[in-house]
Amino acid sequence: MTRPCIICVAITGSLPTKTDNPAVPITVSEQIESTQEAFEAGASIVHAHVRNADQSPSSDPEAFAALKDGIEKHCPGMIIQFSTGGRSGAGQERGGMLPLRPDMASLSVGSNNFPARVYDNPPDLVDWLAKEMMANGIKPEIEAFDLSHIFKAAEMYRNGQIAEIPYVQFVMGVRNAMPADRAVFDFYVQTVKRLFGAETHWCAAGIGHAQLALNEWAISGGGHVRTGLEDNVRLDRDRLAPSNAALVRRAVEICEAQKRPVASPQEAREMLGLRPAGRC
Repeated sequence: MTRPCIICVAITGSLPTKTDNPAVPITVSEQIESTQEAFEAGASIVHAHVRNADQSPSSDPEAFAALKDGIEKHCPGMIIQFSTGGRSGAGQERGGMLPLRPDMASLSVGSNNFPARVYDNPPDLVDWLAKEMMANGIKPEIEAFDLSHIFKAAEMYRNGQIAEIPYVQFVMGVRNAMPADRAVFDFYVQTVKRLFGAETHWCAAGIGHAQLALNEWAISGGGHVRTGLEDNVRLDRDRLAPSNAALVRRAVEICEAQKRPVASPQEAREMLGLRPAGRC
């Protein structure tokens, strides 16, 4: 039986603004509406950031709480994944929303270069974030910007810092980090299967114009995908994406072409070993 494909929509991020694309949702109400559209288009996971009124990134737990409440109300069963990324805050501020107990949270387990800065994930902060996720029953999604991050996730799993087999997401196409290279991608997949087992679930995210390629590689390779305006504000060179839902629909079309069913939220929860919706 063909494994259903889980589609994650990264609705906002920390960087894109309405100047880049007017469809980028900034306020909590805009994010809830955009998430609902993406959910109805086929997304079963929402990767969530929050913003200040001036569009700058934030780690405000109250904003995360309002976003979580709205998504739970309008997108029943959808998996909610909070970002603990470094653009939104410093130090333990990055995990201040974890007591809200989302289903999942992103966990970057190592540092790397970004376009104009170092994405700093020092070991003590990584350990603290992992501990907070475990204490709150949150499944981490390992954001692997480099091969070493996959091996670090395996070490943390062996040490009991991650309770279950890690869900690893390859992030490719960030300038100054790992480019979208097919041979490297294939080696990442082989490495995850070697370290965690042949049936392990994994995901891929492509940044900018690499988004479409990574969607295609992951879907054809039996993995899961991330799409959305956080990573890419365009449909193609000439057209802005009109919504997060439009990017989700494109991923759905690739699934249909590859004859892979799109996972429902319930199927995604079962595959990832998450608690049923509504249970804390």
